[in-house]
Amino acid sequence: MTPGGGAHAQAQALGGRLFQASLAAAELMTVYLGVRLGLYEALAKGPATAAEFANRAGVAPRYATEWLEQQAAAGIVTVDDGTVPADRRRYTLPEGHRLALTDTGGPWAVAPLSVLPVGGIAPALPRLAEAMRAGTGVPPDAYGEALRAAQAGMNRSVFTDLLPGWLRSALPDVHQALRRPGAAIADVGCGTGTSSLVLARTYPLARVHGFDRDADALATARAAVPAAAAERVRFSAVDLANPADHADAADAVDLAGPADAVDLAGPAGAAGFDLVCVLDALHDMARPVEVLAACRAMLKPTGAVLLMEPRAAERFTAPADETERFIYTVSLLHCLPQSLVDEGSVGTGAVLRPETVRRHATAAGFARVTVLDVAHRFHRLYRLDLH
Repeated sequence: MTPGGGAHAQAQALGGRLFQASLAAAELMTVYLGVRLGLYEALAKGPATAAEFANRAGVAPRYATEWLEQQAAAGIVTVDDGTVPADRRRYTLPEGHRLALTDTGGPWAVAPLSVLPVGGIAPALPRLAEAMRAGTGVPPDAYGEALRAAQAGMNRSVFTDLLPGWLRSALPDVHQALRRPGAAIADVGCGTGTSSLVLARTYPLARVHGFDRDADALATARAAVPAAAAERVRFSAVDLANPADHADAADAVDLAGPADAVDLAGPAGAAGFDLVCVLDALHDMARPVEVLAACRAMLKPTGAVLLMEPRAAERFTAPADETERFIYTVSLLHCLPQSLVDEGSVGTGAVLRPETVRRHATAAGFARVTVLDVAHRFHRLYRLDLH
């Protein structure tokens, strides 16, 4: 081996790895274009030549040809016969790929994942570079609507397909309480309200109140409430980390008419929620202990808090598996920077390990923290109890 041969081999191996990563990133950008422009939906209507597809999708013919050929080269779409002239080739979106790319509410949906890094995070990279030097945060508006939509899309099937079953199997006592008339659920950090609406459908006798700081997200949530649920599903713009907001929330939270407002500033048990959910949101919050303390004050004595957080490993390991690597990337690129915008932020990030959850919950006054292993690759559940 020549001098430096070991280093040269390392450099070659890393170069190969980063080439594959670069190729994957570039192909992800082409998928983003397909999602953003509705190209997959257009091709899902049936096989088409480039000219037919261009007319169907509303894109320029030359771009249509190039995109279809690139997608076929990448193995995302198929071509009937690649040997015939370009204008005679017919392209098809396979059924499995259609499910992954166009069925946004299904369990196989990957379109939100393609939007997240390209449309949601990439625009914020210049500001993130500045923030890393200054030690400041990156505000949500730097990421924009694409990131909000991607986050909602990534969790939609989890909430719709898995959350009801998790509640039945992992929290059976709470599940039974929520089936009774007068039950109440708080959904903290509800975003665009998908989880709140799933909870309302799952428990048709319960009242559901979603809380979030993002007024734009809450506008989307309110617009999605069906007329039949309008009397028992409400949303409020409240920052539960800020005690000054609790008094305002007392006026805003009206779960059973004007005479029955919930006092979020009251002692534990006064508010009367059977379940308080914080679903994939605590790690984004600047002051998680304060938020958990507010959640504690909202519970009935027999109620519980349910957390859903990224399934970070029990302890730091390097190199890490793909799940941990993914969690770290979204933490560095989005979760940590946006949490650091607030003064006094603890800067948790998405790599929220079980021991940190226990520490936060104990500091917030909870007596018991139970890890609920639901065997999901990316998520872990925690139950917090008053006693």
